[in-house]
Amino acid sequence: MKWFWRSLWLTTGMALVIASATAWWVWRPLPMATQTVDLSISSGSTPRMVASQISEAGIDVSPTLMYYLFKFSGQSRLIRAGSYEVANTTSAWDLLQKLVRGEENLRAITLVEGWNLRQWRQALGKAEFLKHDTDSDTDEELMQRLGRPELSAEGRFFPDTYMYGKGSSDVAVLKRALHAMDKHLAQAWANRDMGLPLQNPQEALVLASIVEKETGKPSDRSMIASVFHNRLRIHMLLQTDPTVIYGLGPDFDGNLRRVDLQTDHPWNTYVHKGLPPTPIAMPGKAALQATLQPATSKALYFVARGDGSSEFSETLDKHNAAVDRYQRNLSKAQ
Repeated sequence: MKWFWRSLWLTTGMALVIASATAWWVWRPLPMATQTVDLSISSGSTPRMVASQISEAGIDVSPTLMYYLFKFSGQSRLIRAGSYEVANTTSAWDLLQKLVRGEENLRAITLVEGWNLRQWRQALGKAEFLKHDTDSDTDEELMQRLGRPELSAEGRFFPDTYMYGKGSSDVAVLKRALHAMDKHLAQAWANRDMGLPLQNPQEALVLASIVEKETGKPSDRSMIASVFHNRLRIHMLLQTDPTVIYGLGPDFDGNLRRVDLQTDHPWNTYVHKGLPPTPIAMPGKAALQATLQPATSKALYFVARGDGSSEFSETLDKHNAAVDRYQRNLSKAQ
């Protein structure tokens, strides 16, 4: 009988020691050489692979012990792939919960309405912790990489703020922006007013990019769109400066000259009737909506008032008077 009680006390004591050691290991801060470690869990990783990736990231922990923690917690199948930042105060249990909740360490990049593709790619190239896989691609190679070689890259990415994890590829960000533009353009086209002088969504995207660049005050956007629609209906030159500037490319020095308006290139709407061959920027949702649901007017002209808003006119005489009133007087004041 004494032997039984001794064995029971010994077994119980050993169990308590093991339980205490396990609890200590599970809840102690994970040992690491730096204050934080960047941990990347690959998509499709098994629990054993995740445990190995934790060790390989620079966290001094046994992959075997981490695997058994995953297994006996009952949460191993809930671990999510992604990019995580692990602080040196994090315990093994805390790390498991972080992986289960998918608490990634995310960064954000804002791609601005009215930027052209060159500006977008420059912003992506400067984004921290983003893999720059497309830096050396031409625009054509970029669209091939994205699986849309039939499209011009300009105008095809929706301006918005995009979140990404450390080590994500710029390809992933661009794919999301591309699909977002597909969605917003399709919705705007489906809800378009009837009788517009546009043949397809691509033409709508081109015109929306011009409306985006010409709009100084949001409340004028639908009237600006109306002016361009009215001109297209009567086959009148669009005569919009942003298209000329786009065609000049990075050589444009900020000063649009008369000779620039006379220079023949595909985007010069002072020379060529109709829409230019591609968008000139990335239009936002409001520009798409205004382009496909424009104001009803007979206006054919507009001029900037100098405060961000525009003056609209139906005749050339009234337009010239507006130019005298707002532009030439402004020039004298300056």
